[in-house]
Amino acid sequence: MTRSALLVLADGRFPAGGHAHSGGAEAAVKAGRVRDAASLEAFCRGRLHTAGLTAAGLAAGAALGLDPHELDAAADARTPSPALRAAARRLGRQLMRAARATWPGPGLDALAAAFPRGAHQPVVLGVTARAAGLGPEEAAHCAAYEAVGGSATATVRLLGLDPYQATAVLARLAPEMDEVAARATAAAREGVDALPAASAPLLDITAEQHAAWPVRLFAS
Repeated sequence: MTRSALLVLADGRFPAGGHAHSGGAEAAVKAGRVRDAASLEAFCRGRLHTAGLTAAGLAAGAALGLDPHELDAAADARTPSPALRAAARRLGRQLMRAARATWPGPGLDALAAAFPRGAHQPVVLGVTARAAGLGPEEAAHCAAYEAVGGSATATVRLLGLDPYQATAVLARLAPEMDEVAARATAAAREGVDALPAASAPLLDITAEQHAAWPVRLFAS
């Protein structure tokens, strides 16, 4: 494992398209559920232990070399919202382009050929981590961080929230991110059927509403 590769993959400036997505924060801000640093922290904690845990498990499984077709089907089954499934595949396509340019290799080529319309982003993330010489724990950490980092950054733009406060939220959640990554990795080692399937129904409902908005700042 190379720590430098982990930093590159987890860097928000890595051109994987995440900056265009709020992880449900835009809808939560509009509904008044996220309005300050405290409510942002509650929102991110909820995402981390539901969507974040599920994504981390899928990414860890892909980094372990589990069947990507089974993983992608598992991701579909864990994503009831059509809008979120479409967003996950768009993000998967964009991550694939960045990954193949950064860490070219047969694993990524095979995944791209198998899913010309894009695999789910956590699956691509795990295969990318493997191509970069990273293990399942590192892939799970990246997925867990993405689950909350994107929402925190989006809220700074949506509310004009002090970025120092948003960063402090992520720092306070760091121990829980470690816990989620560890749980996800342990489950992935037991196979696809053991992967987490934590749900967040409100995120699914608001994702469908958000997709129908005529004007929005973020893609999801």
